[in-house]
Amino acid sequence: MKRLLFMFLCGTLAGDAIAQQRPNVIIIYADDVGYGDLSCYGATQVQTPNLDALAKSGIRFTNGHTTSATCTPSRYALLTGQYPWRKKGTGVLPGNAAMIIPPGSPTLASMMQQAGYQTGLVGKWHLGLGDGSPINWNTAIKPGPNEVGFNYAFFFPATADRVPTVFVENGSIIGADPNDPIEVNYQAKVGNEPTGKENPELLKMQSSPGQGHNNTIVNGIGRIGWMKGGSRARWTDEEVAYAFTDKAIEFMEANRKKPFLLCFNLSDIHVPRMPATAFKGKSKLGYRGDAILQMDWSVGRIMDKLRQLGLEKNTIVLFSSDNGPVLDDGYVDGAVTQQNGHQPAGPLRGGKYSAFEGGTRVPWIVSWPGTVKAGGTSDALISQVDLYATFAKLTGQKLPENAAPDSHDMLPAFLGKKPEGRSWLVLQGGSLSLVQGNWKYITPSKGAKLMKEVNIESGNDEVPQLYDLRADVGEKQNLAAQHPEKVKAMAEELDRLKNASQTR
Repeated sequence: MKRLLFMFLCGTLAGDAIAQQRPNVIIIYADDVGYGDLSCYGATQVQTPNLDALAKSGIRFTNGHTTSATCTPSRYALLTGQYPWRKKGTGVLPGNAAMIIPPGSPTLASMMQQAGYQTGLVGKWHLGLGDGSPINWNTAIKPGPNEVGFNYAFFFPATADRVPTVFVENGSIIGADPNDPIEVNYQAKVGNEPTGKENPELLKMQSSPGQGHNNTIVNGIGRIGWMKGGSRARWTDEEVAYAFTDKAIEFMEANRKKPFLLCFNLSDIHVPRMPATAFKGKSKLGYRGDAILQMDWSVGRIMDKLRQLGLEKNTIVLFSSDNGPVLDDGYVDGAVTQQNGHQPAGPLRGGKYSAFEGGTRVPWIVSWPGTVKAGGTSDALISQVDLYATFAKLTGQKLPENAAPDSHDMLPAFLGKKPEGRSWLVLQGGSLSLVQGNWKYITPSKGAKLMKEVNIESGNDEVPQLYDLRADVGEKQNLAAQHPEKVKAMAEELDRLKNASQTR
């Protein structure tokens, strides 16, 4: 019996040791950060030393993509492993939208839970809340992130330019006051609070004409949508980065002895760009540049905490963005007038909302000291839709038949073990595109070629577009007329992929 007990204890302790060796995973998901916004990706007018250091400690990918050129669909794909264009209602959501991931659905977070991980979401959510009935913001708000795999969630519901401007922690609004109930409406004004349209003299940041950022004023900034109540619960823009970073660090500290997944969804550098006072004016690129510095500071604090906790070598850190860049996205904040030669998309054409590469090709850095070789660069074609299957492989999880239908295991490329990634990828930027090797086909579509409000080329064209990305990453020369057979084959393949129930 003593011998059996000894063997049992040895086996148990060995199992605990193996469990502790499972790597933590931190996904730092920035907002509207373009391919050319970081100094490690070629930016010269702004410096990002903490992200540069992260890149030097791991791999910097040059062909990493979101699925989509806007935020809600990209976030949906990352968590579900499904292309968002397969599901109706995955466009950019208002702040009072119903949750678009049904509770109990398999997600990246729930899969990591099943693998024994503690899971946390801190930052921007923007995937809807509730079951479709009007949201009562004054009681527990369910379903939300907790119902799709997150043990802990601290977030704001949509974007910083949309009401309600409140923090939610595990379904409850921080600072809620039953004597000052919150009401939110996206169809008509509620309450008597001043709006940017009616009271522009109260604004500390003016909204751009025609973009809808002139409804209820919060913290001197007009928002999209109307709200009343919740005066004590409303955050100020200058505190958001601090609050999110502190909560992320608290989650890391609380779970230092367990394997954890942390989705740290930064608000930077989405509008309204109103960084903390410590960063204002530091970049010489307006508030957008200042917000880049603030974002880099947040990354530095996360990495400092990992080192302090002794977890750096047992943690995979991934940094990326939900879509490409935009300068004027609703506010007059100096991003245009103080651009000073900075090119947010680097050599790429287009940006946020666009079918061109600038819409979906984004910074993508992976660090795992001791496992991922430091200082590497990879041109492997990879997508955020593949994180689900890749981490399932890493943690030894078998994907159910109905889970992550468009997610492919990219672990060898992810860890720098193979130079190749995907052989093809579908991209969504208004029009759908198909990338096969070095070729990119953009489907014909009607609509303006230039989105005047944001001054970004849409990628719309009534004729097919075909680009050789290896020779022409800036998509300057449409080769469709020279290669009609290639256009026909890629159009047929895209149709096949659209009609397939899964591509894994």
